[in-house]
Amino acid sequence: AYTPFLYGLRERELIIDLFEETCGQRLTYNYIRIGGVSQDIRPDFVAKCRQALDIISAKMSDYTGLLNENPIWLHRTKGVGVLPAETAINYGVSGPNLRASGVNYDIRRNDPYLLYDKFNWKVAVRPDGDCFDRYMLRLDEIQQSISIIRQALDGLPEGELMAKGVTVNYKAPAGEVYHRVENSRGELGVYIQSDGGKKPLRVKIRGGSYNALMALPHFATNVLIADLVAIFATLDVIMPEVDR
Repeated sequence: AYTPFLYGLRERELIIDLFEETCGQRLTYNYIRIGGVSQDIRPDFVAKCRQALDIISAKMSDYTGLLNENPIWLHRTKGVGVLPAETAINYGVSGPNLRASGVNYDIRRNDPYLLYDKFNWKVAVRPDGDCFDRYMLRLDEIQQSISIIRQALDGLPEGELMAKGVTVNYKAPAGEVYHRVENSRGELGVYIQSDGGKKPLRVKIRGGSYNALMALPHFATNVLIADLVAIFATLDVIMPEVDR
């Protein structure tokens, strides 16, 4: 299944090109600041972004055409690596892996932040929790992301790049806080404990990869070694996030 992988890289270049034009980087962006962003988007960003969305949307049929009627692909993904909803919840699995197991939960809807409650979009959910549903859910979420981005572009405001009164030397007040967002691998949360000094007493970052990895032995036993490739890939675990 190397061809679909290359197709994905082809569309990925459209997105990375936009990032590079915006902040000069293709991988580590360093663009967001407390209270805003480092610099404005280029004058042609909106037009190029809309063009990229149109291309990606049209290319979605390439993936499903190559894979969804391929008997080998179906045999190696359908019913393989089933993650039951109860197991996913008990292990704190989040994001696409949780929703592919039939759990209708998304932080952007259940605990809204930024402007997600202003957009018209649906939480993508799949019922079976196998490799095929985890793959399909990613495609579903690409479609929802395209819709969200188009709505954001329609309402893109004019104005300052940074909020007024923001200082670089930010000092957290005494106390503790936990804030979370939905990212591509699930719940990304940051816990901070502070005594009001210049440095926090404790900082803990919670990524989605660790919980997905910890649940792996409990639903991926008694399978072929080759099946673990599909299971691990559709879980989308990133080991540096686990180390963190």
